[in-house]
Amino acid sequence: MECQAECKMGAQLAAEALVDLGVEVIFTLSGGHITPIYQFLEDTDIKLMDTRHEQAAVFMAEAYGRMTRKPGIAMVTAGPGFTNALTPIANARLSNTPLVLISGVVGIESVDKLDLQDMRQAPVIEPMVKKALVCHHPERVYEYIDMAMRIASTGRPGPVYLELPVDMLNCKPEAAKVKRLATQVECRPADLSKAPAILEMIEQANTPMIIAGSGAWYSDAGDELQKFVEMTNIPIFTSTQGRGIVSDDHPLCFEGSLAIRPGAAMMASFSTDLLIMLGSRFSLYYIFGDIFPPTCKIVQVDIEPQELGHNKAVDLPVTSDIKPLIAEMIRLVEEKGNGAAMQEKYAGWVKTLEQANIDGRVEANAQWESPESPIHPMRLAREVDNFMNLESDIVCADGGDTSVWMGMTRTVRKGGTYLDSGLYGCLGVGIPYANAAKFHNPDSRVCLITGDGSTGFNFMEFETSIRKGLPIVVVISNDLGWGMIRHSQELRLGHAIEDGTWIGRVDYHKMIEPLGGVGFLVEKPEDIRPALEEAFKTGKTCCINVMTDPTTISPGSTALANLGAYSV
Repeated sequence: MECQAECKMGAQLAAEALVDLGVEVIFTLSGGHITPIYQFLEDTDIKLMDTRHEQAAVFMAEAYGRMTRKPGIAMVTAGPGFTNALTPIANARLSNTPLVLISGVVGIESVDKLDLQDMRQAPVIEPMVKKALVCHHPERVYEYIDMAMRIASTGRPGPVYLELPVDMLNCKPEAAKVKRLATQVECRPADLSKAPAILEMIEQANTPMIIAGSGAWYSDAGDELQKFVEMTNIPIFTSTQGRGIVSDDHPLCFEGSLAIRPGAAMMASFSTDLLIMLGSRFSLYYIFGDIFPPTCKIVQVDIEPQELGHNKAVDLPVTSDIKPLIAEMIRLVEEKGNGAAMQEKYAGWVKTLEQANIDGRVEANAQWESPESPIHPMRLAREVDNFMNLESDIVCADGGDTSVWMGMTRTVRKGGTYLDSGLYGCLGVGIPYANAAKFHNPDSRVCLITGDGSTGFNFMEFETSIRKGLPIVVVISNDLGWGMIRHSQELRLGHAIEDGTWIGRVDYHKMIEPLGGVGFLVEKPEDIRPALEEAFKTGKTCCINVMTDPTTISPGSTALANLGAYSV
């Protein structure tokens, strides 16, 4: 759509574009360089979700983008506001999250004059984003916002940066030059021609497995995947943002694909003769692909061609959106009528994985059920998992060891209901993620489990939660410090360096009470569930401070030590 319209200033065009493009919420922290846009958003339906730190605002936008599959919008001011936003942008880039960061910047006429908060921002962020855009003409603001949102959400999703100089926002555009572009792009490129070859490889395999990752989630391929595995009896594992796209409760879903997760994942990875990777990457999580047998045939499907064969040779690379490809495979199986034969062929393989799932949990059961005090962090994770047992429940995880324990434990029954930082390993995401989850899902219970170290990064977002009426429950696994680093040092160096790894006891549960929240202290495992029950009954933002065993070492700590992150 194109039209010409009178407009007072560039900032008004920016606000109108955000409204017209259906933006529901902007996660932000106010500042002088973006006040012109605030001015024209004031009487619109767009909600300004203001935080206490720009980092938290962009983390919230990232979580929103993951859950909704459409760009989360963050807006920050120039200079330090911009630099505070860089960490979540890096996190979003590695997680392929659709996000648009709008940043103010010093006016064009004031560049290099030592103006307040002056810096060259675009060159800094350009390597970190899918695209960096700078608009210098008020007539084109609408176009640039439309462009940023299209780029963020099409193809493989990712963060986009849009820079708007403050004097440009305050200029009156020439009406004749204004274009109100609002292009709706449904981008699902599909290579259906590869479907027969994939099915032929499946028919030749004896121990096939599927790993469905973030690409399957963004493709919204859950229904198709469930139907396909039921037709063929092929076991499926899920990863990253794909967790829950087929429920962990489904008999053919063997939960998370990471080998450290108690269950069948390790045995399946070691034993498969056909791996079908759907929107997932050969990252550190799979030892860069080396966890799979060298004789294993590999099909990798990704919407991003450059991802195919990254770190691992692939027998059948397929550049395609996942949903239509799986739909075509379903059609071919129905047409050929060989689903029953595949079900029978793979029945033994499924039974093998069912037994491996039981055997793989034996050692973990002792930790999940540990009666010891201080509390074993796996017991804490299991208590949270058992309590958050509704399909609509949302669990967020933050911290080093704490994210590992929860990732090893969480049962995910629905896509978009489990959030952690992902490959970037970024601490401090937890409270912003939980706040965004509660904003987007006000009727769902939202629980964050986080480490005591990571709690400190964005602690004042407790106040944001309370001020904005977003009642979340935050469970802190308090092991008195930076557990993953401490334990990796112990394994690598023979001792932990006290400065930098020990925090000591902090009564976080008391700290949120003056803000208007409710705090609980838990020191015995049998008190965890009663505290969760009481916290959710309050209808308020709560902090449950759980004293956990500081000596327990997670597989994540062991992996960090083995990576040689520290020299002797």
